[in-house]
Amino acid sequence: MDLFDVYSIMDIEPVRGQGCCVYDKAGNEYLDLYGGHAVISIGHSHPTYIKRITEQLQRLAFYSNSVQIPLQNELAERLGRLSGYDDYHLFLCNSGAEANENAIKLASFHNGRRKVLSFARSFHGRTHSAVTVTDNPGICAPVNNRDHVVFARLNDIEAVQSALEKGDISSVIIEGIQGLAGIYCPDPEFLQALQNLCDRTGTALILDEVQSGCGRSGKFFAHQYAGIRPDIITTAKGMGNGFPVAGVLISPRFEAHPGMLGTTFGGNHLACAASIAVLEVMEQEHLIENALATGNYLMAQLKSIPQIKEVRGRGLMIGLDFGTPAAPLRSKLIEKYRVFTGASSDKNVMRLLPALSLTKAQADAFLTALAEAMMNV
Repeated sequence: MDLFDVYSIMDIEPVRGQGCCVYDKAGNEYLDLYGGHAVISIGHSHPTYIKRITEQLQRLAFYSNSVQIPLQNELAERLGRLSGYDDYHLFLCNSGAEANENAIKLASFHNGRRKVLSFARSFHGRTHSAVTVTDNPGICAPVNNRDHVVFARLNDIEAVQSALEKGDISSVIIEGIQGLAGIYCPDPEFLQALQNLCDRTGTALILDEVQSGCGRSGKFFAHQYAGIRPDIITTAKGMGNGFPVAGVLISPRFEAHPGMLGTTFGGNHLACAASIAVLEVMEQEHLIENALATGNYLMAQLKSIPQIKEVRGRGLMIGLDFGTPAAPLRSKLIEKYRVFTGASSDKNVMRLLPALSLTKAQADAFLTALAEAMMNV
């Protein structure tokens, strides 16, 4: 049997990782400024992470949600405290797309409405409801009918108001920072006005923090720059540092009842151990503060490079818009300078999504490689 060929794959086989670096089978070191789609949050092979998962694996790897799993409660307590949402409830699942599916479903249960408002250039996942609210018809199959979805431009509060005042929108879903689109930040004033509109019209506000959450922006969640408190928040990617895990943070005004949501693997023992380790390391090593400081330094240096048309982002979620296709430069960086960077649906944009432990020295190493690569493309 062959693999179903749906991925564009680089001719590199990483076999080991440490911190912000990965190593291929020939022993070559690569500076990882992509983290496997923003997944690596505390660095590759962190000893606390390995210890937590190994010890749990030696005890019990899995049992279903039909039994008591105290690790879930520990995870919820730590996540609530560190994120500032200790009064919210947590539903655990397996991926960002699944988290968004459950968020959209929960909102519809809550207010009995069917329609969803999303935004241009958005990405929320590839499963049924998640892909219908993603602004990319090319990845929607005929079964993914989108007649219940309204799209508005990011930061266009008038368009949102016009749609919400009709009274039939169940939820608004918006990324804390649009990631795949090329790193676009919602204006804080827009998010504040959006929350006010949602509150006034009985519409649930869902913040998709799958990529921008878990400290990546320099705050635990990117929407916290606007000082708002959404009804529902979704998180994944960096939550498990490579272990598949996701969560839905739910306002206390939403009422749960048995069977409302469900999952086989969500909140399993290993996933909880991985997530607890991430939060433990994040807190002990002040990684959110480091993401802000190192990100601010890196963006300041990048903004001084004339070949870069625009630098966007917050913390260690950075987009470099070159105004011309970035693929040749990305290829040069990986092939000659051994630096991983990320692509975007905007072909002119390179994304930087390193572990939150990235050091100033590693940022400088990237800046040197980038300067040399730009001269040789």
